Amino acid sequence: MPSPSSMPSDCERRDVKPVPAESRQALLVTVPGWNAVAAALERYERTAAGTPWLAVGGRIPAVLGRNGLAWGRGLAPPPPDGPVKKEGDGRSPAGVFRIRVAFGYAPAADVSGIRLPYRQATAGLKCVDDPASPRYNRLVDTAVEAPAWSRHEEMLRKDDLYRLGAVIGHNDDPAVPGGGSCVFLHAWGGPDQATAGCTAVALPRLEDILRWLDPALFPVLVQLVAEDRERLRTAWDLP
Repeated sequence: MPSPSSMPSDCERRDVKPVPAESRQALLVTVPGWNAVAAALERYERTAAGTPWLAVGGRIPAVLGRNGLAWGRGLAPPPPDGPVKKEGDGRSPAGVFRIRVAFGYAPAADVSGIRLPYRQATAGLKCVDDPASPRYNRLVDTAVEAPAWSRHEEMLRKDDLYRLGAVIGHNDDPAVPGGGSCVFLHAWGGPDQATAGCTAVALPRLEDILRWLDPALFPVLVQLVAEDRERLRTAWDLP
């Protein structure tokens, strides 16, 4: 999902606020500190740029990476303070990120209520987490393309964690080797089970979220430590 070479990447844009003016849906995830795993997810929507963000429903319990949060590469340049995400660090990315596509075990015909572009997780679908590979941080179907990497993550798992999910636009515009890969919003194994670096909620809540998200409204995921959310609220146009 790289951008054309003539265009600045999401991380290089400095003349706009991290939350794009066209974004009218936002998932806001907050934690009390950088090393916290238990988080709260809230949904917000607005009618147009500059209008107030309005909460949709209540707070949803969520879990993050086993080591908490670290600044990721998305729509916001990372501030100078706090940890920076790296491959294999067990941290979920902090910042503002586009919500790219949905995925799941079911065929597309069985998930008609999901409006995001949808990709079925077949046995051949992998997410490449090998920083040395030119396909790093990409979903690749090995039924179509021969593997050119030494490590990957299975998208069709033997559990329900990826039964439904969404790809988060972290470190993919462009993908910087070692900057972190395969970041998803997916189903959790329980409120006390951290992820490897993703964001996870209970499957029924995830289903509600994915049916609510509308790609025409340019949805974004915002993940921040609570004090940074308050400090950056105006500058970043946050809910």
